[in-house]
Amino acid sequence: MSISETEIGEIVDRALAEDLGKGDVTTEALIHPQWHGTGIIVAKQDGVLAGVEIARRVFHRVDACLRTEVLMPDGAKVRPGDGISRIEGSIASILKAERVALNFVQRLSGIATLTSLYVEKVKGLPVCIMDTRKTTPGLRLLEKYAVRVGGGRNHRMTLGDAILIKDNHLTALRRRGLKNIKQIIIEARKNAPSLLGTERATIEIEVRTVAEAVEAAEAGADIIMLDNMSIEDMRQAVRLVGGRALIEASGGITLDNVRAVAETGVNFISVGALTHSAKALDISLELEVT
Repeated sequence: MSISETEIGEIVDRALAEDLGKGDVTTEALIHPQWHGTGIIVAKQDGVLAGVEIARRVFHRVDACLRTEVLMPDGAKVRPGDGISRIEGSIASILKAERVALNFVQRLSGIATLTSLYVEKVKGLPVCIMDTRKTTPGLRLLEKYAVRVGGGRNHRMTLGDAILIKDNHLTALRRRGLKNIKQIIIEARKNAPSLLGTERATIEIEVRTVAEAVEAAEAGADIIMLDNMSIEDMRQAVRLVGGRALIEASGGITLDNVRAVAETGVNFISVGALTHSAKALDISLELEVT
C-alpha cells in the first residue's frame, strides 16, 4: 500500500474519534474488560477485497494487545461465507473497533469491486479505466488505493499534480480575452514549468465538440478529454486527432456503455462513479465467545 503509516494513522484516528466520542457506553456498561473472544470478518457477497490492512490497524489502534490475522489479502476475490480476518482478544476492544473497521473494508471493497467490473468490461482493449477527484472528503488516498486494487488507474491525486484545463477554466479565460484553445495552451505551457518544476509539463484540456478536439490537437495538447460526447463523436474525434494527442473519455460512462466507449479508440476512460457511487460490499463481523 503506497500510503504512509502517518497518513493511515491520521485517517484511522479521525474515524475512531468520530465514532467513539466519549466512549462506547454500551460496551462499558455490559461487557467485562477481562472477557475474551474471537471476531471473524466475513464476506456476505461476491466482490474484490480492499482495506483489510486498514481494518486491522483500526483494531490495533483501539487495543494494541488484540491479535489479528489476515485470512484473505487486498485484491482477493471473495464469495459469501469467506473469512477475511480473525481478531482475538478483549471482546470489549473488538466491539469498540468493529464499526469503524467494517466501514473501511466495506467502503473500499465496494470501490475495488465496482472498478473490477469496469476493467472486466473493457478486457482485451488497449484502454485504461481511471478514477476522478470525486472522492469522499478526507478519504481520497484510501479510495484511490481501492481503485488500484480493483485494476484501475489513478487520475490526479491533487490539483497540484498536473495541468487539466476544464470548462470553468475556459469560461473564465475567455471572459478575460483568451478566446481560443491555442492561446490557452500556450499560456499554460509558459507558466507550467515554474509551477510543476519540470521543463515539459503535460497539458490536458477538456473539450465538448469534435471541432474543439481537433483544435486542441493542433494547439499541441498532450491529452484531450472528451466530455459527455456521443459514441459517434468520440469515434470521429479519435480519427481526426490521429494520434497527435492521447484521448480521455469522460462523462456519462456506465457499465452498459463503457465497452462501446473503449471501442472508439480512446486511451483512457475516467469514471467518477468508481468512488462517488460505489455500493459498500456486504461484510460483517461474527463474534465467538471463549
